[in-house]
Amino acid sequence: MGSAKSLSLEPNSLWFATSMERANPFRTKAARAVYLDRRLAELYPETPVPLAHRDAYTLLLAVLLSAQCTDQRVNQVTPALFAAATTPAAMAALPVARIAAIIRPCGLAPQKAKAISALSKILVEQHGGKVPRTFAELEALPGVGHKTASVVMAQAFGVPAFPVDTHIHRLAQRWGLSSGRSVEQTERDLKALFPQERWNQLHLRIIFYGREHCTARGCDGTACELCRTLFPTRKKPVRPGSARLVRDPLKRA
Repeated sequence: MGSAKSLSLEPNSLWFATSMERANPFRTKAARAVYLDRRLAELYPETPVPLAHRDAYTLLLAVLLSAQCTDQRVNQVTPALFAAATTPAAMAALPVARIAAIIRPCGLAPQKAKAISALSKILVEQHGGKVPRTFAELEALPGVGHKTASVVMAQAFGVPAFPVDTHIHRLAQRWGLSSGRSVEQTERDLKALFPQERWNQLHLRIIFYGREHCTARGCDGTACELCRTLFPTRKKPVRPGSARLVRDPLKRA
């Protein structure tokens, strides 16, 4: 009677990898979501908005300026902009050229300045000088797309939203929460996985973690704490999805 071949216990063996996969408590998206929500809350109990602002209007402008620009650079520029004007009426009275000169370090200054001037005039003429509190009205403003509207709704008005930026889009794919085919799909997937009351803080926590640990170049899906915890047997790097990250449009004013 022949003896059965012994199973290999080597870490690189197929049996070992299969056993580890079966033992992994994070095999499902739901399990990963529960763990991520808890662990990110431990890492980042406080979730301050990265963009300096005073109210809904100044937050709206700061988010608009952050298109293709870092939050750090925006925070360097907005003090001068808000020194010139902090209300829609005051901003609407400024020449577009002056606004553009102030915000030039943020990039895309001509388009952003026109959008800031135009949306400020609309706020005065159609909304009583106030930032509207609906997605439809916000997204109708020049230079304001869905992500910008989502940030304002979440952080200025406390309405549950899940703004998806490049960090969230990247990490959702690395953590197996979304396919990464499109930003819109990523947003739908994340909203389906996490409780609505968690969205506003969670999207900031994911951004913080993506900037600090799971960076575009510093982690490929195999290096940071959360990637290694969720996928302990992953060997191949997770490549960015082929879908282009859709940025908020700077609509023609």
